[in-house]
Amino acid sequence: MDSLISPRRNNRFHVTDIGILIFLLLFIALVALKFFDLSKPPFEDAAILMRYAENFAQGHGIVWNIGDKPVDGATDFLFMISLGLLVKVGMSLEFAARFIGFSSHVVTVWIVYLSLRKLFHAHLLPALVTSLYLAVGPGLYYVATYFGTPFFALFACITWYFALTIILNAEVRGSTLLFVTAALITALIRPEGVILSSLMLLAIVYINGLRKSRYTVLCYLGIFLLFGGLYFLWRWRYFGFPLPNAFYKKGGGHIYPNSLVESIGNTIKLCFPFLPAFIIGLYSRKTLRFAIGFSIPIIGFASAFVLISNEMNWAARFQYALLPIVLMSWWPLIGAIKEDLCLPKWNKLILQKQVAVILLVMAFSVGLIGYRCRATIHHQYYKDGRYDIAVMLSEYRDKHFTIATTEAGLLPLYSHWKALDAWGLNDSWIAHNGGITEEYLARFKPHIIMFNVGLSPLVSWEGSGAWFETVTTLKKYAEKNGYVLAAEFGAGPYSTHYYYVRSDFPESSEIISHIQTMDYRWYANGRKSINYALFTAKQKQ
Repeated sequence: MDSLISPRRNNRFHVTDIGILIFLLLFIALVALKFFDLSKPPFEDAAILMRYAENFAQGHGIVWNIGDKPVDGATDFLFMISLGLLVKVGMSLEFAARFIGFSSHVVTVWIVYLSLRKLFHAHLLPALVTSLYLAVGPGLYYVATYFGTPFFALFACITWYFALTIILNAEVRGSTLLFVTAALITALIRPEGVILSSLMLLAIVYINGLRKSRYTVLCYLGIFLLFGGLYFLWRWRYFGFPLPNAFYKKGGGHIYPNSLVESIGNTIKLCFPFLPAFIIGLYSRKTLRFAIGFSIPIIGFASAFVLISNEMNWAARFQYALLPIVLMSWWPLIGAIKEDLCLPKWNKLILQKQVAVILLVMAFSVGLIGYRCRATIHHQYYKDGRYDIAVMLSEYRDKHFTIATTEAGLLPLYSHWKALDAWGLNDSWIAHNGGITEEYLARFKPHIIMFNVGLSPLVSWEGSGAWFETVTTLKKYAEKNGYVLAAEFGAGPYSTHYYYVRSDFPESSEIISHIQTMDYRWYANGRKSINYALFTAKQKQ
């Protein structure tokens, strides 16, 4: 092992490090309270998984609708289970989601700091600045919006920590077992965890060599084949399909070049201040192998998203797990260039130069953290009219009504109605049959049909693609079967939410009236929406 990044004997945990960890916790809490509105309901896509967790906590199994067959629409499997268990022991659904997210974010920041300090013996300042960069990153935004992204990133981070331990110390049975266990948990949280952990294993083999990695490889394959195989067989039997429902809807064996471009772009945006270290690492023979090996999980994982549609990838959450991995890996890659440049030792500099260097490093650090903080705060979400409609509809939850909607988050979660996900992420039949049909809709006879489309009655209905076919099917069914267009809300005529209400049940008129008088806020900017349905009705009169 090259002496450049080989472990040192003095690896004690100092009081200063404990103080830094406490500071990071308090700093993260302060930033969360200062910049994020924690009173808002979940983001639309996060609410989908929360519905599964709520049903699971109530003892109904992993189902979209109570009483229906199980469906694997909650792709963050282990996060959903953990969330459901916390709800089961008395936490509210919302608090439990944020508790897991916030705790995961804090621990991930701690692990990044400890990796640099204890594995690579970085100085206090670079370790602290790197940790702060992650602390103010989008992790807190995911916490505020109730996503399980920080939970996945945490276990990806833990897995990489033990992978680095194996790389630095060769094969130690304890570290190997911890690496494989963390890898299995990461894979159980999200399916792409299998890809990410496998790439980490490949990095170990590349750097240490296959001969020195035999135990790790065999242990990894054995545990994944045994426990991973048992889980795979169980979920195939339980859900009826070998892969998650979202894969059949969003992947389907196709190649998505746009998703690859987005994934690479997101990775660069998240990590780019630290990515030059991987190029610098190619400069010296001492770090070349490590630069290539450390890049394997980063480049490989970012490229894997060519296999799936980029929809629902809000704020680059699919690629976020790469950020802590990059932050844990960059420091040792710049070591050789410091030696080649023959930079003078700190104690050889005169006071004037020491002060200048300190001021320069402080300015760079503040600018770096400020950049990341501004980029994170730029991601905002607003009051959402779908939540208000859902709360209103919850007054009728005991009526056993059904809603068919393309918006499968807030409306199903907070209305507690039986819901047909018209897009198919939470409906096996739609996902496996190419889309919704009027005949399939007729099986449910939904009391409300709601969909999101970039059109309104003020513009012509023209378009193409699977989404347009879905909303066209919903619209045609509603018009053929006498539904009333209660509202068509939008901040502009090219992005609107349609609400059709069936007219043949006693509560119909009351629900229509409630919808039409709603102060409906547009989710993208929080502004009051226009009900174009009322506008066009007045024009016809």
